[in-house]
Amino acid sequence: MAAFKTLDTIGNVSGKRVLVRVDLNVPVSDGKVTDATRIERVAPTITELAGKGAKVILLAHFGRPKEGPDPALSLAPIATATAEVIGRPVGFAANCIGEKAAAAVGAMKDGDILLLENTRFYKAEEKNDPAFVEQLAANGDIFVNDAFSAAHRAHASTEGLAHKLPAFAGRTMQAELEALEKGLGNPVKPVVAIVGGAKVSSKIDLLMNLVKKVDALVIGGGMANTFIAARGTDVGKSLCEHDLAPTAKQIMIEAAQAGCAIILPSDGVVAREFKAGAANEVVAIDAVPADAMILDVGPKTVATVNDWIDRAATLVWNGPLGAFEIEPFDKATVATAQHAAARTKAGKLVSVAGGGDTVAALNHAGVADDFSYVSTAGGAFLEWMEGKELPGVEVLKA
Repeated sequence: MAAFKTLDTIGNVSGKRVLVRVDLNVPVSDGKVTDATRIERVAPTITELAGKGAKVILLAHFGRPKEGPDPALSLAPIATATAEVIGRPVGFAANCIGEKAAAAVGAMKDGDILLLENTRFYKAEEKNDPAFVEQLAANGDIFVNDAFSAAHRAHASTEGLAHKLPAFAGRTMQAELEALEKGLGNPVKPVVAIVGGAKVSSKIDLLMNLVKKVDALVIGGGMANTFIAARGTDVGKSLCEHDLAPTAKQIMIEAAQAGCAIILPSDGVVAREFKAGAANEVVAIDAVPADAMILDVGPKTVATVNDWIDRAATLVWNGPLGAFEIEPFDKATVATAQHAAARTKAGKLVSVAGGGDTVAALNHAGVADDFSYVSTAGGAFLEWMEGKELPGVEVLKA
């Protein structure tokens, strides 16, 4: 793994203005934060720097403003929620650049924490405009990036600032990079990957990269149907991208050449309706009724997957095995997640998972805290799994 500059090498920050890029893109309802997970993730970096006497200036985006400032997408409520999470006052400036930002920063004392307004209120943020980078940099002496989830974007506050100020990875960024290194960068073998979700089309790059890096690739969810159909098996009315059969065949060929085992469902849970509590049955994967759809993998497949997990030293997981949001089609995902969690707790498995549906599925199974690492990064996690360089990470290399 490439060496990254972290807070361990940042030196004396007392009295220094430290611009900290964080992910505060949290759900808000009626002006209140309804899930503070992302704030909790960045709290250690904020409190460590403030505790060492730095003037901590937080940079973040919120939502996708279309035409400049939008009161509905202001970070003001997030400042209050952040203060509640870290147990310290957090000031707020009504702009991220210009006189309002400069005045708020100028009034800070050592150890103070200030959140600047939504960086995406300026289109120059996403364009990584050099003049905008200069304006952001004017309020800082040091740059710390603790937003891995935004590191796949070369924006002013994620990549541009690292070229203008001494740049370091925050604790959350550091933990994420270390976990990902254990997952795919330099993992303990054998490595098993589970990839699920609805469509192959959204994960072609991911699958192509994984077959070259893992010992076994479990394919579940709706995307498994495309592979099953590509082998000439009828999948009834199941979600299936029949036009991607050649792609699925190519992935299987490349897996065979790389010595990667492809694990597809041998049985499935089928139903005629996609709704909670729908009448369902378990059938062999080559016996799916023409009027039914596969909504989960069956118990034989779960046993096979768990057997591969037992043989693995490292597990990387992205995407559920079935339509886990609707009972009873959550059974396979829950059973597999609980098995992986038990192996992890027993010290026999390094388990790294990520992606929005994956996090929701592990929370549903009650095991998110038992995995070695669960990434909330979404797009950045996927691009890392695809083997792509992330601009916001590359600039932090020592």
